[in-house]
Amino acid sequence: MHHTLKRVFGFDDFRGGQQAVVERVIEGRSTAAIFATGAGKSLCYQLPALHLPHLTLVVSPLLALMQDQLAFLKRHGVAAATIDSSMERDDVREVMRRARSGELKILMVSVERLRNERFRRFLEQVAISLLVIDEAHCISEWGHNFRPDYLRLPDYQREFGIPQALLLTATATPAVIRDMQERFAIAPDDVITTGFYRHNLELLVEPVASDDRPNALYHWLAPRQQPGAEEPTIVYVTLQQTAENLARQLSQQGLRARAYHAGLDGETRDTLQQQFMSGEVPCIVATIAFGMGIDKRDIRNVVHFDLPKSIENYSQEIGRAGRDGEHSRCLVLANRDALGVLENFVYGDTPEPGGIRYVLESIRQAGHSEMRQWPVVLNTLSRESNIRVLPLKTLLVQLEMRGLIRPQLAYLAEYRLQYLIDSSDLVARFEGERARFVTLLVEEIPVARRWGTVDFERLYQAGQRERIDASRSRVISALEYFQQQGWLVLEGKRLTDVFEVLTPEFDIEAQAAALSDHFQAKERAEIERLNTVVTLLESEYCLTRRLAEYFGDDHFTRADTPDRCGHCSVCFGRIARLSAPASLPALTSADFSRFAQPFIERHREQLATGPGAIRITRFLCGLSMPIFTPLKARQLTGFARLEQYPYSDVYRWVEQQSMHHD
Repeated sequence: MHHTLKRVFGFDDFRGGQQAVVERVIEGRSTAAIFATGAGKSLCYQLPALHLPHLTLVVSPLLALMQDQLAFLKRHGVAAATIDSSMERDDVREVMRRARSGELKILMVSVERLRNERFRRFLEQVAISLLVIDEAHCISEWGHNFRPDYLRLPDYQREFGIPQALLLTATATPAVIRDMQERFAIAPDDVITTGFYRHNLELLVEPVASDDRPNALYHWLAPRQQPGAEEPTIVYVTLQQTAENLARQLSQQGLRARAYHAGLDGETRDTLQQQFMSGEVPCIVATIAFGMGIDKRDIRNVVHFDLPKSIENYSQEIGRAGRDGEHSRCLVLANRDALGVLENFVYGDTPEPGGIRYVLESIRQAGHSEMRQWPVVLNTLSRESNIRVLPLKTLLVQLEMRGLIRPQLAYLAEYRLQYLIDSSDLVARFEGERARFVTLLVEEIPVARRWGTVDFERLYQAGQRERIDASRSRVISALEYFQQQGWLVLEGKRLTDVFEVLTPEFDIEAQAAALSDHFQAKERAEIERLNTVVTLLESEYCLTRRLAEYFGDDHFTRADTPDRCGHCSVCFGRIARLSAPASLPALTSADFSRFAQPFIERHREQLATGPGAIRITRFLCGLSMPIFTPLKARQLTGFARLEQYPYSDVYRWVEQQSMHHD
């Protein structure tokens, strides 16, 4: 183990917690590593992967995170690869070939990839020693970044016969850690936590009025961005537009700053990331899309221009500073003005009760069919129910947990192929029953121009007539084999999840009410999470201690340690008081007529019914809903006109105005 550490990775010794995790994984025990950001979680799977007999499968939520780790592994000569949607078909085939042959030690994929029928068939052909789950806090529904697909990971582990799992995260409260342990049957002794205390981070909170923030930021940054001695700096903002505007202002004032956000194309983002890593761009103004997996050890400053979304986000983002152990500053330019905008994002993820009822009615209808199967194309159901994709996934998981449905399989609804050799040559490569089967495929998959579309029902019926097994699974296996041999190109699309309806008879109204209550409880929890950030920033005692307590870190509770860190605003004698948000003009009936009425009229024209208060409120607050796309709601002048107002205030006002206008 130590030999590998030195020979492959070039390290003389393990860092805190790493050895304990690596030993447990090599011994075959499922383990959880709760390490502070930058504490070296990745090595905890990279080193054991070289000692385990088979493939290590790494599931990660972000492509950028995978690419950064992949580059590190390749530099150190470790056989690692990734499969993602940006890759060419030939490259994907080559990765799969290397995995099947055993020459690949580490394969990284997104969690969504595991729902892909063809990828799952591939995994069934590969021996896997270890399932690694990066950002593992995403498995907890009450964590700060819940991803519904993560809840299926324990099932996937069982399905593919993977003997052990390694869970990695930097941000998990004690409750989230218990959730992780329970779902993967991890013993208490196999949870390794390094603690969240960072002695080299100076935590600063400066209350600043909204209008003064750009100027305050410039004056704080300027001494730290002297030409030739610019300190690597990340400035975090909430909105893409803020990133663009702020970067432009700083540039005009002579600082080398660039904006980074998800709205930029991939090539631009990659270039910016490389320029930041090299020091060519010393200051990045970014949404939280920036920083995940970036291992730049000398980031000296992390500034939150807007309030962090949660204490977990704050901890993760400041954790990108000072990974080299040198003194670094983390500044929040704090006020309550942005709180309303952040809260509004939370409301945007709560499904309308009518959308929940639509899904329940679809399930009950499917439950009365002969097979009790409910096929779901996620984007289609999202559009029909008017529930955004992420909360819809959460709803489906809730329906599973309540015993109404159970996932059976996922498949690509449409396949098409293009021959790379003559179809007669393809048939000639086989004999006997196999030749008859391949002849059937060639005859029953007609090619128009270059591409042929696979009709599984047609193939099955033709097979019945010829007494040939032309089942869907056999057809796909054959076509994938032909693709591996380079005889044809196979493409699939429209992922369809098939659920078994377990309880066709259920009370729709009771279930809809219970599910609405669940989503509203999540809504309240997220709002409380935001308020907890404000409570932390206004703390009257050591910020570092408060942060450690939130994550259950006992650094400040041990008898031999002080109760003050000595390097935060409070310890410097500056307790922050965040002023109330600026008052906004009172909303009037005229505002309703001007901003809401055109949307109401278009809704009635196109859907033959008026929108409810929730839908009008989300339109006015600029929160996306699937229904807004066909209605072209964003083109109306009222869209997002009240985004600065608290959602709850706008909702109450809309209810009052709707009564008068009706």
